[in-house]
Amino acid sequence: MKHLFSLLFLLLLSPLALRAQAPTVLESSGWLETAYVRWTPVANAQSYNVYYTGGGLVNQKLDDQLIRNYGTFYRADALGLTPGSYTLKVAPVIGGVEGAATTTSALTVLAQDRTGFAFSNGRVPGAYNANGTVKTNAVILYITQNTKNTVSLNVTGATTNPCVGLQTILDGFKKGRDARPLLVRFIGQITDLTYMLGGDIVIENNNLASGAITLEGVGNDAVADGFGIRIKGASNIEIRNIGTMNTDSDEGDNIGLQQDNDYIWVHNCDYFYGHAGSAADQVKGDGALDCKKSTYVTFSYNHFWDSGKCNLLGLSENTTQGLYITYHHNWYDHSDSRHPRVRFYSAHVYNNYYDGNAKYGSGSTEGSSVFMEGNYFRNCKYPMLTSMQGTDVFNPVTMTNNYTTQPIFSNEDGGTIKAFDNYMTGQTRFVPYGATGYPNSTVDFDAYVVTTRTQTVPATVLSAYGRNAYNNFDTNAAVMYTYTPDSPTAARTNTMLYAGRVKGGDFQWTFNNAVDDASSAVNLPLQAALVGYTTGLVSVQGVTVVTPPGGGGGGGTGGGGGTNTSDMLHNFTLSGTTSTFYTITGNLSTSQGTVVYNGLNLTQCLKLESTTNVAFTTTATATLTLVFNDAFSGTVKIDNVNQTVASGRLSMNIAAGTHQITKNVTANIYYMSTVYAAPLATRNPLDGLAIKVYPNPATDEVTVAWKSKQPFSLYSITGSLVKTGLTNQSFDLKDVKPGVYLIRLRDEDGYLRTSQLLKQ
Repeated sequence: MKHLFSLLFLLLLSPLALRAQAPTVLESSGWLETAYVRWTPVANAQSYNVYYTGGGLVNQKLDDQLIRNYGTFYRADALGLTPGSYTLKVAPVIGGVEGAATTTSALTVLAQDRTGFAFSNGRVPGAYNANGTVKTNAVILYITQNTKNTVSLNVTGATTNPCVGLQTILDGFKKGRDARPLLVRFIGQITDLTYMLGGDIVIENNNLASGAITLEGVGNDAVADGFGIRIKGASNIEIRNIGTMNTDSDEGDNIGLQQDNDYIWVHNCDYFYGHAGSAADQVKGDGALDCKKSTYVTFSYNHFWDSGKCNLLGLSENTTQGLYITYHHNWYDHSDSRHPRVRFYSAHVYNNYYDGNAKYGSGSTEGSSVFMEGNYFRNCKYPMLTSMQGTDVFNPVTMTNNYTTQPIFSNEDGGTIKAFDNYMTGQTRFVPYGATGYPNSTVDFDAYVVTTRTQTVPATVLSAYGRNAYNNFDTNAAVMYTYTPDSPTAARTNTMLYAGRVKGGDFQWTFNNAVDDASSAVNLPLQAALVGYTTGLVSVQGVTVVTPPGGGGGGGTGGGGGTNTSDMLHNFTLSGTTSTFYTITGNLSTSQGTVVYNGLNLTQCLKLESTTNVAFTTTATATLTLVFNDAFSGTVKIDNVNQTVASGRLSMNIAAGTHQITKNVTANIYYMSTVYAAPLATRNPLDGLAIKVYPNPATDEVTVAWKSKQPFSLYSITGSLVKTGLTNQSFDLKDVKPGVYLIRLRDEDGYLRTSQLLKQ
């Protein structure tokens, strides 16, 4: 009988599914070992199946979590692809049956550029293989705003299992006893977790050489908003495809390498303003991507958006031995300084794009050896500086050196910069070793410029302060890796194409070169846009930890996000009292009859008795449906209020909050569902309703208009609360200083609404 009902159900639905319109593809493209597709929603589709074909594989189904809803469109990203040609196929699922599918044209997937010191000695940092595929036995966690604190995993060597919450899971790997590759995938905008370490996510694995951890973003809109990412005591770590903004951690860095790290690869990330620190040079936040006491590191294809201090390298290492790092194809987009600022290290800095930098490009101190190769400098004020000599101490007014007050970036002992094949335009000053037209240029030089990359720097070339020599690491075959540099022009093109997140990320900003090239001040409209940023993500299709084929598995559940529809629909016949959405206490029975509901043959029920309790929490307005025996007409308590059941069915609206179902009279529940009135999101999806602010700009008062009376808050662009008010009435601004402000309110459904105000 059960199979007969199922067959009839499928026969009834199949014509509907076959008649459903195939998805219309809006955009599809290959990228770096990934490919993606965007499409318009299909009417009546409950979900979608997405498949990829290519790389020797046919119709490989994507994890549900890689399929996301953005209101007016859906998007899916296929990750971990070998380079080559692929197609993506999108099929709507209606009533459990796949409808007509649409397949993209051929998409070209490119290889990641795995070049630099991080790949020395045969290492491949992170949870991906050198060919782009996921490593064997890897555990994949999907992290969203909804599940960042509840994702769980059993970790070998952890103090307590399962480890619950992302930072607790990372703590479990700290002892280095779990060698499974860990792949953590961020989906959408993630804000501070309940448990972090000084406002940071911290990655450690006790330098386990056989371990590997990757933290990556999915698609073009993964954002770490408000917290930093810190690496210490770790080996084989990769961070990729994440946007970092509004960082306010104790350390202050967007991403920071602290002590005792090796084989670290950070690439294709976007770095935006952090919160202002206490020092004068921290108005845009502290360091964007800093590195201390670490070696065999590669920072590549990162995009720095007007960062104040991009790359501090070295602090108190007090040795020039064994410290190796590569910076290549990074876009220093109107950022100010430290590109990088180097102490002690041997640093290969090649094929980067210096794009309108108000202070300086790279700087060498404390005996460091910096090889600057094939970089493109456009309006970078001082492309290269060596501390306490040359341009660093040159006073352009008196045309003399001033070693007391003039140093531009450092008063430490110098290092040495070797320069080859760099292109410069619009710089204020650059002094090559021995160049004519400059005073004493064999002592007061910025860099030693060579005519071939294999040319060594003579031991007689010493820094003016500290008498430090270049160590020629770049021509030492025992140290240096194999690579093929671009020309400076090609480097600029490739950097602009591939730096940052997929296709440049979801946050775009156009700088005004006429102003921003020379200004190191905070760009106030940019800062306001970052503080007010909210994701366009509406929901995520899946919710479980996924282990790739052939993997050893994760143990535990977690990941995912958005609306957890699968767990919010509960079938007692199939699932008993096990659920990640409902907490169910009570007795089950298979002797209370059979109920057919929506084509389901329900044979097991939860008995409503005095000890029975079903508890759950909703985050928005939802519809609760309960299915009883068909002949049952009675009452059940919902949040301690009697609700009437007619002909075995109850459907009612419930508000956001905690809820419970308990007995009023004896009854049997066979099935229950909770469906949100609107998809879960951090903002209401594109409904055209916005806060109205008038007049704007305003002087003494302003009105914030909304469809109902709601409280709102006025914030400074640095995120500080200024004052609060009510909508639809005059709001006094006389005590508010002129500037750009953000207005925020929570609407009737709990969504965050944001607008901007200019106070004159």
